[in-house]
Amino acid sequence: MNQPAQLGVQKIQTMLERFADAFTHGDGKGAAECWDVPALVVSDDGVKAVSETAEVEAFFGGAAEQYNSKGITGTRPEILEVDWLTDRLASVRVRWPYLGDDGRPKKGSESSSYVVRNDDQGAPKIVTAIMLGAKAGR
Repeated sequence: MNQPAQLGVQKIQTMLERFADAFTHGDGKGAAECWDVPALVVSDDGVKAVSETAEVEAFFGGAAEQYNSKGITGTRPEILEVDWLTDRLASVRVRWPYLGDDGRPKKGSESSSYVVRNDDQGAPKIVTAIMLGAKAGR
């Protein structure tokens, strides 16, 4: 991988770490800062167009309670693959392991694929999220 691509992957990793910290602590505003709108969320349940940052903020502002009720207090992004589609667009596949109070992995994880676009300042932002679902194992 060439140096510009490595720098791009590091920027994506940093953004995803901020995103994880925000949504696991109920910081909807911080989570929304990692997104660009309009955006698209795709899952088995359907497709949702997101037209305002406030929608992202509201959704992720309540995510911490949902996870905490299952004993999950954190996660971290494990980037499995990055495919640069253009100079500014990347397809990113991520595994999100469930973490407990002690920061250690619990059984289970979720996976997602994202289309990330570097904004005019070079900051990566999520523009499409494809929710691949939860797994009970590792």
